[in-house]
This record gives sequence, structure tokens and C-alpha cells, in this order.
Amino acid sequence: MDINLPDVHAEVSAAFALYEDALIHNKVETLDALFWASPHTVRYGVGENLYGIEAIRAFRNARPAQGLQRELMNTVITTYGCDLATAMTEFRREGSTRSGRQSQTWCRIGGHWVVVAAHVSLLQT
Repeated sequence: MDINLPDVHAEVSAAFALYEDALIHNKVETLDALFWASPHTVRYGVGENLYGIEAIRAFRNARPAQGLQRELMNTVITTYGCDLATAMTEFRREGSTRSGRQSQTWCRIGGHWVVVAAHVSLLQT
């Protein structure tokens, strides 16, 4: 298996950057498009466990649009072959001393990179 093929890594890095921009600017439609539209998609959040795209959509639509700015640290994107990748990062919200972690599994489905599983957690201070 080829790890971190340059062109594949660049594609996933661009998708990850698009996701981050959509997240901090509350671009719900873009966030929705970057998650696999499937009942098999899973997102574990800081205070919620979401199973399926409909639950993820409902969460995104109900989430407050303020306080979304954050700084990323130690981001590691690894690609496995041409159609699978992971993106791991630490983050700190603006004005907070708590750090968080985010992991995403990305797959190329129908020619597009989408998140098929995600996990977000906060570390205790």
C-alpha cells in the first residue's frame, strides 16, 4: 500500500482545509457536503453521539454560529492508497485554555473526498 502519495495527500489536505474554513465560518451546506450522505456515517462530538447523516445535519443546523474560531496544532494527515485517509489535529478555541482533539476518516466516494467517521473531544485542564 502506498502511504502519502503526493497528489492524494494534496487532495485530502485541500478537503481538510475546506472543512476547517466551513467549520469556523458556520458554512453548514459545505460541512454537509463534506460528510458522507449515509446512515453509516458516525460523528462523536464533545457532548453528542451522532449516527447517520440526518443526525449530523440536525446537529449542524441547531449549533450556535458564534465562538467557532479555533487554532489548529499538530495536524497529521495520512493517506492510505488512493481512496482512504485520516486527519488528526489538536485545537484550541479562541479565548479558551482547554485543548481539544479531532480525528476524521476520509474516503473517496463517487469521486469526492468525504468524512465517513469523526470524533471530537476536549482534554481536561
